[in-house]
Amino acid sequence: MRDSVVRKIGACLARYLEKPLPRYEPFSVHDVSTLRRHLRPGDVLLVEGNARISSAIKYLTQSTWSHLAFYTGPLAGRAAADGEPCALVEAELSQGVVASPVSKYEKFNTRICRAVGLTDGDRERVVRYMIDSIGKSYDLKNIFDLMRYLLPTPPVPVRLRRRMIALGSGDPSRAICSTLIAQAFQSIRYPILPFVEKRPQSRRFLLHEKEIYHIRHHSLYAPRDFDLSPYFAVVKPTVASCFDYKKIQWNELRED
Repeated sequence: MRDSVVRKIGACLARYLEKPLPRYEPFSVHDVSTLRRHLRPGDVLLVEGNARISSAIKYLTQSTWSHLAFYTGPLAGRAAADGEPCALVEAELSQGVVASPVSKYEKFNTRICRAVGLTDGDRERVVRYMIDSIGKSYDLKNIFDLMRYLLPTPPVPVRLRRRMIALGSGDPSRAICSTLIAQAFQSIRYPILPFVEKRPQSRRFLLHEKEIYHIRHHSLYAPRDFDLSPYFAVVKPTVASCFDYKKIQWNELRED
């Protein structure tokens, strides 16, 4: 009985949080064909969302990016209502982990982040991890936690905000967008933003430091971490398409 009530309340909150806010203005939008041309399996697509939940995530992470989607490439047997193949896997509030078409984000600011030096075998394993996650539930505890930071927006010190993102119940059958993708890369021990401990080492009277990498818990990852990570390259479709500023046709303003 209690679980049923919690699910109903969570579903109502999800519908509220997913409602778009007015006056969203995209600045750097790529057409769908350009995005498809430059996306590769294993890429992470950062999205600047326009929903109520996006404002909470942006506040807590002090970042433009509020959502992540993982590009798997076209998935056999999965297509949108218009027949477009689904090629993204993401965790949605009301639906859980789903497959989506690239065109879903054609009117949003996005950024492509690509793991550097990923082997073909590890890329396949990460893609398989994400595909196998389709159908998982969205973590309802995450919804209740995020609601605390919406009405009103709390005066939380910047140094404490990352810990406040450590949301969710920890149930492996449930997911949120950033933690799911972080788990996928951690499954092959690929770094995102590991904690680096420097230990002094002495060798024949010479003192140097040894770097020891520690894996952060997946619940601590936010969308912006893939943008900040030194191990993920930012792919800008305009630049990758042989951009030439000399070919831009400016509308010259005349002074009368």
